[in-house]
Amino acid sequence: MKKKWMMASACVALAGTQLMAQTQYDAALLAGNELNGTARFVGMGGAMSALGADISVIGVNPAGIGLFRSNELTATLGLNHTRTESAFGNDIRLSDKRTRVSFDQAGFVYSSKIGNYTDVRFVNFAFNYHKSKNFNRRFQSGAWLDGLSQTQQMANMMSGSVSDDNEIDAIYNYNGGSGNPYSPNGANYPYLGVMGVRTELVSLHENPDKTYSLIGWNGDASSFSSHEEGGIQQYDFNVSFNVSDRMYFGATVGVYDVNYNRSTYYTEDIYDGNHSGMYELMNDYRLDGVGVDFKLGAIFRPLEDSPFRFGLAVHTPTWYVLTEEYVSGIRSDLEYSYGKDDQTNFFAEEYTDDYVGNTVRDYRLRTPWKFNVSAGTVLDGVVALGAEYEYADHSSSKLYYDDGYEMKYANAALKEDLKGVHTVRVGMESRLTPDFSLRAGYNYQSSGFRKTAYKALADNDMRTDTEYTNDFDRHTVTCGLGYRGKSWFADVAYKYDFYQSDFYAFSADALSAAKVNTDRHQVLMTVGVRF
Repeated sequence: MKKKWMMASACVALAGTQLMAQTQYDAALLAGNELNGTARFVGMGGAMSALGADISVIGVNPAGIGLFRSNELTATLGLNHTRTESAFGNDIRLSDKRTRVSFDQAGFVYSSKIGNYTDVRFVNFAFNYHKSKNFNRRFQSGAWLDGLSQTQQMANMMSGSVSDDNEIDAIYNYNGGSGNPYSPNGANYPYLGVMGVRTELVSLHENPDKTYSLIGWNGDASSFSSHEEGGIQQYDFNVSFNVSDRMYFGATVGVYDVNYNRSTYYTEDIYDGNHSGMYELMNDYRLDGVGVDFKLGAIFRPLEDSPFRFGLAVHTPTWYVLTEEYVSGIRSDLEYSYGKDDQTNFFAEEYTDDYVGNTVRDYRLRTPWKFNVSAGTVLDGVVALGAEYEYADHSSSKLYYDDGYEMKYANAALKEDLKGVHTVRVGMESRLTPDFSLRAGYNYQSSGFRKTAYKALADNDMRTDTEYTNDFDRHTVTCGLGYRGKSWFADVAYKYDFYQSDFYAFSADALSAAKVNTDRHQVLMTVGVRF
């Protein structure tokens, strides 16, 4: 922990008076995507990049659109059920769940035949919308703290930006006018630390050598809850080519629309000798933005008499332009006891929007490059098999200020705490009758976080949300059923997504993680027409 605080202080000196805001967890939120799309694509575990001829491959291997030989129009609805369970030791177990209906996909393919004997047989154009990430979740957690406290993190943050007790007095006694401790034109105090000082959760302590230091309280028990909504909407525009029915090439431009809302509530019982009390911290956060990337892909059928084919695809980084907005508040209710009949009650409320309004900040994010290799074949015209591997180095993501300058501290933490993500997809489709097919698939995605990852807010940070979650490997199991008529088709799929996480309400070396299990069930139904 001390090493991270030293790094924060050093980077603050480099950053001058520019307040910090983003962390590696903001980059991780938008990096990567989830398995979603048409029910056929999901039912096969998304392992269709080499098989192609499904609208959802537009965002994985664009060349797969080149295998279409007719026009197609599709739409998909979904039913999502997410459950989280948090366990802290053997004493505290909390769970929450959320069920929602969603519109997950809509797209079309326009197939233009060039000729039977020309090198280029088809030139196809396609558009597809799908929800690439779903943020909807409710979560609860609690913990026994054994003396650890979020207020100690507040004190550590202030220690890096306050030089003497006069500054603390000025922050505590501020009542409007000049010297606003939240002002970005002033001394760049951390907002959470200022809130802690003004609600008496952070105070001065006289050391034996007559020097002073900032201290927090001791924590007894805590409770945390959050409510998240939103997602990433992806819009893909594609052109693809069929060359001699042996080689397929494609390019996709992806446009992304981000909307994410998070409300959190944290409460802690605290004590210090005969003194005791509690406080509440509330945060409301909103993120909106747009992004763009490019994808190139190719599929080859090396043997003329064999249906086996393999594919290659590369995705450029997604460049996001983002705007975040957040407000926070603290309520403290403290009791100071100095003897049997001598006690003082203290109650305070502090809200950032009373002094700075809704904090709004623009910034930019560059996600990592992504590489995909795939293979697929059809056995006896009855069973289709697909497999693929994908890699993206999440530690290569970059955060930038709105003026284009790199966020050096945030990117140093990002490089240290994130890592490469490996994704494996396998799937099969078996034709039961000429009209009906059965599908199954499996996905494995490795964690993007190192075991030592954690959020260390800088000592000039505007952020007041100390919580963070480190997700482990993710597993997805799918199955599905499809019907193919002469001019229309319908598919249904079921997806079960599950993973574990470590959750921390704040950052402290000795704080144990709450163990979190997340299960997401999704049922998708796609209808489409060919013409």
